[in-house]
Amino acid sequence: MKTRSTTIIAVRKNGVIAIAGDGQVTLGSQVMKSGAKKVRLLSGGKVMAGFAGSAADGIALFERLESKMESVGGNLTRAAVELAKDWRMDKFLRHLEAVLIVSDGKNMYLISGNGDIIEPDDDILTIGSGGGYALAAAKMLIKHTKMTALEIAKEALQTASEICIYTNNSITALELGQ
Repeated sequence: MKTRSTTIIAVRKNGVIAIAGDGQVTLGSQVMKSGAKKVRLLSGGKVMAGFAGSAADGIALFERLESKMESVGGNLTRAAVELAKDWRMDKFLRHLEAVLIVSDGKNMYLISGNGDIIEPDDDILTIGSGGGYALAAAKMLIKHTKMTALEIAKEALQTASEICIYTNNSITALELGQ
């Protein structure tokens, strides 16, 4: 059975970055858990991260990112590059089935096992099964409301939860920035 889970969104607005994620974990056609925490603070609260995919793999990648952050003096950009290189080249890491969104309140990146480190052009990143729905909602909210980054991230995720069967409205959200 394939584990399907999650929508994670990161939104930047007015110097603040928010990351939000839902709590649903689905195995086959069954919801196994509805309150999983897939968005967390790392590196003593200096970095926010969210994962989509296998929970064990996502948590292992969080730990690996924290280790990289320590080894590069807290520089998220360098840590993301080092993690992506290891993830792509390491025999064990190559098989991890998760994708990350990370932010230090200034920068935000999508990191994948393909060696991708993507910084968005339009201040929004999404991953997971409901990512497209959350992205569309966030684009419209940024354009047509005065909502904060945190409010937009939560509302976009709420919208995704109403459309994507692998996303629920048990939302965990964090913000860093000004």
